[in-house]
Amino acid sequence: DVQLQASGGGLVQPGGSLSLSCAASGITFDDYAIGWFRQAPGKDREMVSCISRSDGTTNYGDSVKGRFTISGDDAKNTVYLQMDSLKPEDTAVYYCAIEGTDDYGNYHNYWGQGTLVTVSS
Repeated sequence: DVQLQASGGGLVQPGGSLSLSCAASGITFDDYAIGWFRQAPGKDREMVSCISRSDGTTNYGDSVKGRFTISGDDAKNTVYLQMDSLKPEDTAVYYCAIEGTDDYGNYHNYWGQGTLVTVSS
């Protein structure tokens, strides 16, 4: 089974930086995208950023463009999210997720456990 292990959350002051990591294991398909979603209390889950394994294409939610950077290390099967210039509204539980298609055309979607990011003075 696919497992996604997220880490790196914590408390940071506004304007500060934090880095999240998501280590993936058990992936049996090559065509996939992996990334981060977040959910703040009382709000819907939203896409933060994702990266395509096949061509490295990245996407960012409008609220984090220019402040967050996603990157991946294929050798370690790990994806990172560097978060800079953090704002109180970035406070949320951040989830790592992967979706892809195997050679038989089967769709796969997995979620890791969340990691809490709190931006507060």
